[in-house]
Amino acid sequence: MNSKLIRGGIVVTAEGERRADVLVVGEKVAAIAENLEAPVGCEVIDAAGAYVIPGGIDPHTHMQLPFMGTVTTEDFYTGTAAAVAGGTTTIIDFAIPGKGQSVLGAYKTWREWAEKSVADYSLHVAVTWWDETVSEDMGTLCRDYGVNSFKHFMAYKGAMMADDEILVSSFLRAKELGALCTVHAENGELVSRLQKIVYDKGITGPEGHPLSRPPEVEAEAANRAVRIAEALGTPVYLVHTSCSDALDVIARARLEGQRVFGEVLAQHLVIDDSVYRNPDWYKAAAYVMSPPFRAKEHQAALWRGLQAGLLQTTATDHCCFCEDQKRMGDQDFRKIPNGTGGVEDRMTVLWHHGVRTGKLTPAEFVAVTSANTAKIFNMYPKKGTIAVGSDADIVVWDPEKRRTLSAKTQHSNVDVNIYEGMETIGNPAVTLSRGKIVWQNDKLSVERGWGKYVDRPCNAPYWAAILKANAAAEPVAVKR
Repeated sequence: MNSKLIRGGIVVTAEGERRADVLVVGEKVAAIAENLEAPVGCEVIDAAGAYVIPGGIDPHTHMQLPFMGTVTTEDFYTGTAAAVAGGTTTIIDFAIPGKGQSVLGAYKTWREWAEKSVADYSLHVAVTWWDETVSEDMGTLCRDYGVNSFKHFMAYKGAMMADDEILVSSFLRAKELGALCTVHAENGELVSRLQKIVYDKGITGPEGHPLSRPPEVEAEAANRAVRIAEALGTPVYLVHTSCSDALDVIARARLEGQRVFGEVLAQHLVIDDSVYRNPDWYKAAAYVMSPPFRAKEHQAALWRGLQAGLLQTTATDHCCFCEDQKRMGDQDFRKIPNGTGGVEDRMTVLWHHGVRTGKLTPAEFVAVTSANTAKIFNMYPKKGTIAVGSDADIVVWDPEKRRTLSAKTQHSNVDVNIYEGMETIGNPAVTLSRGKIVWQNDKLSVERGWGKYVDRPCNAPYWAAILKANAAAEPVAVKR
């Protein structure tokens, strides 16, 4: 059987680091120890001076997404190829049914699209409407298709927005199934009204986007979602937390013992809202995403939240549109397709701005780029660690390797890079996906369809005990 020996590196997991060799046999990690002997015919990978880390897991991407009258330029082939070039070996994308569309049918459509992936993948499934067929499909997805998370958009009124009735119904059903509710927290009604107010004032360019989605819009929705989850005893995961106001909601809930998880995007940690004031319309429109980029003080708060463990995961919300698509809103910022790229650059941005600055240790870097996601979404220890029996998703990480981020050199299928010109130190030298070398010597070696679907069973141990305890708890009488 094909084998590889990664020799002489420092193996890093979320628990710590040690110098060791890693033997890979087939698609699995077979041994971890110092001074391992290479089996006959084994390929030896020199990791001297490098870290050996688990492949990154991006829990929030949108490949091939039909959205706002167009379709993202990145499909599952190009998107996952870009991912492995940057050290990410697993993505969790989203199946998003339209209003009234079969939830199970949407899931099957996305599964077909994803068959060309070169990295492993899984799917969250969005709940955009409600009746008994949705409830039944949620059960089928959990039982038969390894889906343990359901997405709820509190924004995008008239399209995919979930109102309170949908939230309550879906949260209750997810609790029955042992599934996790994920939430895009923005008050859709407020956004709709504020967009009209801003536009009617004559502000039509990209600078109108953040004005129509201030931090209060995110904080209100975050608080509402968390409080609904609290009342129902349901775990909840807030995606792309972008401001200190929403972070405060997460902090309060976690300090009160509520099972709330927070995700932050790499780009929200390093890019601020000044990008929307660029006089070049497209350079400003390229940053239109929701929630928008915030003032610099929010970045500092998000870093503190990540360091303190209030935010557990990092993602990209990778959702690419080229200039001709963004130009759909050249006279009206409300029509600019929302989304940016980043799946190729998440790991290096977090290393350069996190580990090299002392904000994160290498072990904490592993936690927020792979291990925590694997644990929360029940893929651990198959994914998110380097352990005997785990999938051999491994990155030989060169802490001194330099790279200038640019649209000219990226592998993503989009004509812009939101980090254009950023110089980073710390990049992947070799990436293995289930034991196969897919990135080495700055070259991709990918196989269309190599990626496998990752089952994520419900009732994950990470929160199942909490649900059981909540269900067993007796009501407490309040003295008046």
